[in-house]
Amino acid sequence: MARHEDLGEFLKFRRARIDPQGTGLPPSGPRRVAGLRRAELAHLAGISAEYYQRLEQGRAANPSDEVLDALARVLELATAEREHLYALAHPGRRTTEFEPPEPRPQLLRMLGLIDAVPALLITDLFDVPAANTKAHNLFGAMIEKNMARALFLDPAARVFYRDWDEIAAITVAQLRRSAGRYPDDPATLALIDELSTASTDFTHCWAAGDVEHRGHGSKLLCHPDHGDLDFDYENLELPGDPRQRIVTFTPRSAAGEACR
Repeated sequence: MARHEDLGEFLKFRRARIDPQGTGLPPSGPRRVAGLRRAELAHLAGISAEYYQRLEQGRAANPSDEVLDALARVLELATAEREHLYALAHPGRRTTEFEPPEPRPQLLRMLGLIDAVPALLITDLFDVPAANTKAHNLFGAMIEKNMARALFLDPAARVFYRDWDEIAAITVAQLRRSAGRYPDDPATLALIDELSTASTDFTHCWAAGDVEHRGHGSKLLCHPDHGDLDFDYENLELPGDPRQRIVTFTPRSAAGEACR
């Protein structure tokens, strides 16, 4: 699936989500499909309908930044979606670094010193090279596997993640972002192909076409020993390590007692 992700497909996903009535376009009668028509999007972006059609059909190479900016404005793209648009439009500019680096000793030491809350080091493909004791106790076997595989292939994940549907959608949206940044990375392609084959839920989420980079949020978990636990998480980006980040989980209410 990731190998065939292209600019035209992404543009179709996004224009299907724009409400024509909210763009100031005059009413145009019943519509067979949701969202903007090609000609309408082209008009709002200030480009010719013929050129936009060529873009969506993959027959127009190297669109200018001005064109991409106009499309991003009309399509109301968030930051991660805009980044993805540029990555698809300019394959030569995509990041070529594939392998996440080995965890630096300093990072491992930092994880060891974070003893008040669960914390882990995770890659953009949801491998967990390292975690502190509290994270091991919280996630158990989930972090011994790839966490995306555990989410979609381990039945226990549906009980463990009380907000499973939201977590699944976010995970797939972040994997799509990685696929756009590293389009020739064998590990990225292999993981997406594996999950596409093994999980209809993954295929359904992938078909939504979402792209996201989540910096913080909440996790609603059901621990086998401690019951329902709620956490706020923070993704801490690592300068110089774009494929890895540290994630900390700050407990709320009953989760705090469980952490202690």
